[in-house]
Amino acid sequence: MMKLRKRRALVLAGTALALTVALSGCSAINSILGGGTADADRDDETGQVTESANIGIFALKVGDCKLESPSGLLEDADVVPCSEEHDEEVYYEITMPDGEFSEEDVDAAGQECVGDAFTTFVGVTWDESTLDVYPINPTKDTWEQLNDRVVQCVISDPAGPVTGSLKGAAR
Repeated sequence: MMKLRKRRALVLAGTALALTVALSGCSAINSILGGGTADADRDDETGQVTESANIGIFALKVGDCKLESPSGLLEDADVVPCSEEHDEEVYYEITMPDGEFSEEDVDAAGQECVGDAFTTFVGVTWDESTLDVYPINPTKDTWEQLNDRVVQCVISDPAGPVTGSLKGAAR
């Protein structure tokens, strides 16, 4: 039971971090749009990253493996081929409907990251897993100024970097 409470707290902390980290105001949004290259080199058939690159956060896609941001800011991402050592992987995303921004609705969508999407991807339920998850959420500014409606689910192994996808890890 203690593990469950600690892990739930980590997800909530991750949600709060994702909401507050760097995306507050026009200057931050401008730096996000200018940060990193437009996109990484990708395989034409699979869409997988073929060469390490620093990309803007809005170029991040499901299936991308990335290094943890040393600053904790979510302005850009250092993506690498999943066959190389990495810290995190984007495994699922939710596109929210248009309408007025609601932090409660964004948080609720982020909870999908530890539901069926997680179980399908990893092979065990989140409660049974040793892996960590956090969402990358739209903020009020990105919602209103950039039409950002996507919540991305990011998975990592608290034991350290991994090589290959965590899909089917069953742990």
